[in-house]
Amino acid sequence: MPLYQLDPHDNLFPDPRTALDEPNGLLAVGGDLSPARLLNAYRRGIFPWFSPGDPILWWSPDPRTVLFPGELIIHRSLRKTLKNHPFEIHVNRDFHGVLTACAAPRQHQSGTWITSEMQQAYLRLHSMGYAHSIESWRDDTLVGGLFGVKIGHLFFGESMFSRVSDASKAALVALCQGALGITPAMIDCQFSTDHLLSLGAKPIPRSEFLALLARYI
Repeated sequence: MPLYQLDPHDNLFPDPRTALDEPNGLLAVGGDLSPARLLNAYRRGIFPWFSPGDPILWWSPDPRTVLFPGELIIHRSLRKTLKNHPFEIHVNRDFHGVLTACAAPRQHQSGTWITSEMQQAYLRLHSMGYAHSIESWRDDTLVGGLFGVKIGHLFFGESMFSRVSDASKAALVALCQGALGITPAMIDCQFSTDHLLSLGAKPIPRSEFLALLARYI
């Protein structure tokens, strides 16, 4: 089946259930990263993810990895760290700084999906009140955090970073405990990683994810 080509003149997407099995969840190609298209995508459980130089690719994988805040696993070592209050947690104090840090090259990775084009797109969503950063600070220095898009009672997590041990985990705990003014009903983690699974995230069928999406959006 040919990959769905997005119409450049509207923001419509195909049914997420028509996404490819291989690569898992690839749904469409093309379009742009305008706020209207991005918000429409998130509301339908679709997100952009592509490498520099590639066309914009849109995804809706099956299964979908999510984290329910009440199921967050705070391991003993992290609990001990948090008990000593090593971080000040702030929301949107330096969204651009978090975005830049998340886009920086990682160890054993040659590039980043958070291209300059993606950064500008998230900055626009931030200015509109949709994209947020949860930040860990120490001695007035940003040392870790995460960012994502909040719509309704869902937080679509995009990326996190740490410059000191447990800094991004502390930000995640704060998010799960209502740092944005509400405790999100669900955090979308998109794909599974060992790190996310160790924190309590779990894969669920795409059909279940879409039903929860409709409920919490």
